[in-house]
Amino acid sequence: MSVILGHNYIGGGRSAAGDVILYSVDAANGEVLPHRFHQATSDEVDAAARAAAEAYPAYRSLSPERRAEFLDAIAAEIDALGDEFIATVCRETALPTARIQGERARTSNQLRLFARVLRRGDFHGARIDRALPDRQPLPRPDLRQCRIGLGPVAVFGASNFPLAFSTAGGDTAAALAAGCPVVFKAHSGHLATSEWVADALVRAAERTGMPAGVFNMVYGGGVGEWLVKHPAIQAVGFTGSLRGGRALCDMAAARPQPIPVFAEMSSINPVIVLPEALKVRGETIAAELSASVVLGCGQFCTNPGLVIGIRSPEFSAFVERLAGHMAEQPPQAMLNAGTLASYAQGLARLQAHPSVTRLAGQAQQGNRAWPQVFKADVRLLLEGDALLQEEVFGPTTVVVEVDSADQLRQALLGLHGQLTATLIAEPADLEAFATLVPLLEQKAGRLLLNGYPTGVEVCDAMVHGGPYPATSDARGTSVGSLAIERFLRPVCYQNYPDALLPDALKNANPLGISRLVDGENTRDPLL
Repeated sequence: MSVILGHNYIGGGRSAAGDVILYSVDAANGEVLPHRFHQATSDEVDAAARAAAEAYPAYRSLSPERRAEFLDAIAAEIDALGDEFIATVCRETALPTARIQGERARTSNQLRLFARVLRRGDFHGARIDRALPDRQPLPRPDLRQCRIGLGPVAVFGASNFPLAFSTAGGDTAAALAAGCPVVFKAHSGHLATSEWVADALVRAAERTGMPAGVFNMVYGGGVGEWLVKHPAIQAVGFTGSLRGGRALCDMAAARPQPIPVFAEMSSINPVIVLPEALKVRGETIAAELSASVVLGCGQFCTNPGLVIGIRSPEFSAFVERLAGHMAEQPPQAMLNAGTLASYAQGLARLQAHPSVTRLAGQAQQGNRAWPQVFKADVRLLLEGDALLQEEVFGPTTVVVEVDSADQLRQALLGLHGQLTATLIAEPADLEAFATLVPLLEQKAGRLLLNGYPTGVEVCDAMVHGGPYPATSDARGTSVGSLAIERFLRPVCYQNYPDALLPDALKNANPLGISRLVDGENTRDPLL
């Protein structure tokens, strides 16, 4: 049986200097759980950041193979967490056992994915332009480029994925793979879960001989600002609300040395249902879409929160079926009382607007989230009203009916940045509405065809990002192997002797990686 100390993790040790005590809560019934967690003091946050900074030179100089072994060890430790751990996560989040078991596997698999990235070597971005001493009118020096880790990274986990987007989740895995020590701010919604995983991570670090400060974790609701403003921190990873992410971005930008914040924040994930698809399979689409909306109580950042279609008898029938399916869905427990309160507030804003009508679902009441469907006037999108742009985090969606293909395009032009955008279409639709694709490319990071956005595959090709406010930086992704690039920066070496170059750039190519040499990709050593 695991012992929950509730002490902060700093430089390989534990610390409980603070007097503020935090408690974990049973998400289903609000019962306060017995574990006590000590909120970090400003001195403890300072010590955690300094420990990460002290670990950075040694950790980033380790070979990719050593870092890969560390990530594999973390994955093995997480896989070994048993039934007591699963029960703890379920109690803190109200998520079902099967969901947490699947998320545990996803978490360990994404750690192993980054281990494969390290062994593969493409993350180095190795480029070599050899000297041209006889070039006229001026010779060219020897120039070699590769990427190194930015430095210590502060990571803020998400409530809705207590494993895959939390303590040893995607941001932590990507930062560690890049050679960046991590200071993790434990999420208040699953404190005990965070400790279980932190213990697993520390065991892996000790087993593989990592520097003591490679991973640190602090508890507390008020410690994030100290962490982001600490001069040792060189980047931030965040998954959460638009308000929280924007606050971190502003703090980081106001530092004497501004640092990047990679925040995944807000998305309504529009689903565009096209005419021929409705004629062929309207009932099926209604059933599938309703299932996507209520999956996990709608607590996915890719929850389909907006459905758009062109006025027709088929679209009217589809909306009626969708409302019918949603009306049959039972209420579900949410992650915590705060999430439920936010959901109720979002529903109230929709219900209060004169251009919005509720089609299905009852007024929010009790300690469960009731699924809802609303219909909104397209003018809210055309005239730039903020209401439909605001994510309602929970099992609800809003239907918008447009008069024509041209009005559909105008409505989509009015949308803010999204994580996903989905077309439900038949081949004839794709031909008739082909111009929507380049428009959606400007709006979202992942474009789906005849699928539903809930569910994000962890692989090399995945993009879980998008234009603001979906994320703070549309050039990155928080899921998939490309996520490592957020925590790397390029360094160029001019006229350096071979012995002083990183292994990725040495003539003999000791890592055996593919490199761009004088404009050609090759794995060959340089003669």
